[in-house]
Amino acid sequence: MSTFSVIIPALNEAAGIAACVAAVRALDATAELIVADGGSADDTVALAEAAGATVVAAPRGRGPQCNAGAAASSGEVLIFLHADTALPRDAFPLLRALFADPTTQVAKFRLSFDVDDPVLAVAAHLMWVDTRLTSYGDQGIVIRRALFAALGGFPAWPLFEDVRLFELARARAEVRVVPAEVTTSARRFQAHGALPQLLMDFGLWLEYVAGVAPDTLATRYRHIR
Repeated sequence: MSTFSVIIPALNEAAGIAACVAAVRALDATAELIVADGGSADDTVALAEAAGATVVAAPRGRGPQCNAGAAASSGEVLIFLHADTALPRDAFPLLRALFADPTTQVAKFRLSFDVDDPVLAVAAHLMWVDTRLTSYGDQGIVIRRALFAALGGFPAWPLFEDVRLFELARARAEVRVVPAEVTTSARRFQAHGALPQLLMDFGLWLEYVAGVAPDTLATRYRHIR
């Protein structure tokens, strides 16, 4: 039976980190829980520890934080979960069944948002399949430790590190889609408008595919936001 390590990169997530950790713990008391903190200036670390997670300090950036969390973990299967994303109730039974097959190396969940927005609902449904355009970290990345190590972990990029990990993994194995939905926060889309944010994200993705450096894209993204 596969053992799971849930790795949650966090930065100033005091408002929700305790609930995130508690929600995972309620789903499976045996899963290892690690919060990889990127230098939070609020109470993220204390709240995560109080909720029962092991906290590791990491260089800021989702990729480096996830890598630090993976290095501190011991599970055979790694689950990279954003702090504002909730796993479905049947996540662990589904994952155990899926990873009981030794050919399963990497997987993601279907996506849903925590608001009733028709534009986001359509976008989420389009991401229920695996393609270069439709697989991201907010769907949860589930990967065997051995494959993660063989790929060298996440690149130390400020943007699209999740897309790159999926690309590298996809070259070696099929990305399986877990038939259940994670629920992720729509706060970013609510702040800028669902359609404008989706169009901005797609434009950045097109530039990434065209070969624009992630550092350049991240600078542009921060400026736009």
